[in-house]
Amino acid sequence: MLRLLERTGRGAVQGLDEAGYAGSLLGECVFWTFFGRRWRQPVRLASVLEQMKLGGIDALPITTMLAAAIGIMLAVQSLYTLKIFGAESFVHVGITLAITREFSPLIIGILMAGRSGSALAAKISTMTINQEIDALRAIGINPVRYLVAPSLIAMLVMLPALTMWCNIVAMTAAGLYVSADTGISLAAYAINSIDVLTPTDLLHGLGKSALFSILIVIIGAVNGSRVRGGSEGVGLVTTRAVVHASSAIIITDMFFGFIMAQ
Repeated sequence: MLRLLERTGRGAVQGLDEAGYAGSLLGECVFWTFFGRRWRQPVRLASVLEQMKLGGIDALPITTMLAAAIGIMLAVQSLYTLKIFGAESFVHVGITLAITREFSPLIIGILMAGRSGSALAAKISTMTINQEIDALRAIGINPVRYLVAPSLIAMLVMLPALTMWCNIVAMTAAGLYVSADTGISLAAYAINSIDVLTPTDLLHGLGKSALFSILIVIIGAVNGSRVRGGSEGVGLVTTRAVVHASSAIIITDMFFGFIMAQ
């Protein structure tokens, strides 16, 4: 019992320590983004563009494939359910709202957590083990400004953009399936979907994407900087970053949806 209480206490203290460090990292990113030029350490545009390419443009193929699969899956399940009640003509309502409000930001967020969040954690942990982080500090370069801030800015731009792309691809794929299954023309399906969709629905999904962007980058940076050991430690913190980021995204999505639905 004492060992269990000790492990629980240590875990709680470690969690609070990491939460505080995450808040500190976010504050430093904001500071260097807006005031770095005054201290002659601006966030370089070239670094931001490089991260946008690596985390956004290079992810377009897998994003497109997953978005099409999500759209078809929703169309199949929605039609199967609505046929029970003879309400196939309303299939566009559930598909449109589910994609824009929930599925697109959630799936793209988890995808980017596994792709970009793990890459950032691996990069920072490897540099920490090789003492490259200490070398940056020694030559007067702030590691947060150099490594974390560009990734955060790039993710804040690219994740909502990928979410919008996912919306377009998923609804198009769903429309093609619905059109083939029910005989409704694709143009009629598109008009009905646009009539259902409101700016609030789009902003709901994009707002969650922006929040997920912060979680992915900060959690990846926190785990990467807490590495211990050698190459085995890099693998452990990389896996931990993906698990933590994915869990945080799902839990945040639940609370965000509950609050916005009130």
